[in-house]
Amino acid sequence: MARVHDLREIVNAILYVNRTGIPWEYLPHDFPPYKTVYDYYAKWEADGTTQQVHDLLRDKTRRFHGRRAEPTAAVVNAQSVKTSANVAETSQGIDAGKKIKGRKRHLITDTLGLVLAVLVTAANVHDTTGGKLLLDDLATAHPSVSKVWADGGYQNSIFNHGAGLGIDVEVVQRPRAKGTMIHWAMANKMSRELTGESTPTWRIETDIPRTSM
Repeated sequence: MARVHDLREIVNAILYVNRTGIPWEYLPHDFPPYKTVYDYYAKWEADGTTQQVHDLLRDKTRRFHGRRAEPTAAVVNAQSVKTSANVAETSQGIDAGKKIKGRKRHLITDTLGLVLAVLVTAANVHDTTGGKLLLDDLATAHPSVSKVWADGGYQNSIFNHGAGLGIDVEVVQRPRAKGTMIHWAMANKMSRELTGESTPTWRIETDIPRTSM
């Protein structure tokens, strides 16, 4: 069966949701139907397509900056964020330290700020717990990393956990980063950087005649 919608337009729609934060059902009508867009989004997330596209762009971006594709050092951090009212209570928690009810993003990035590993939990999950799980993922996916910097919110047990994986974890003070739909946001950022586009777009340009004013 022939494909009804151009995949480029599906990507446009996902990036639009990513940039604006609107619910899927509020997609403008010039995009494909929101259920179709979300079906592709969910399928690509499940079969690893999103991760693969993100990782290929990350490798190209590192090489663009004169780095090797595989990093040797990284940064681990976490941030609690409030969630909307339609998010299930079972997936939320309260970060007592920051008095935030919602979810927590745990991230490991390279020294350029490019994502190497990501985990989303309820906000009551301690930074150290999420950090240990991320270190496990990092050691598997990026065994070249031997140094990770963390802020003072992490407990001493993360250092021992890192040492057991052959990773030296060191505490530094670092500002917290923001991000939503993280792999799509990073893919968008890296694509614009690699192509030199200041305004993000995945649409196919067409010649539209203009009338004189």
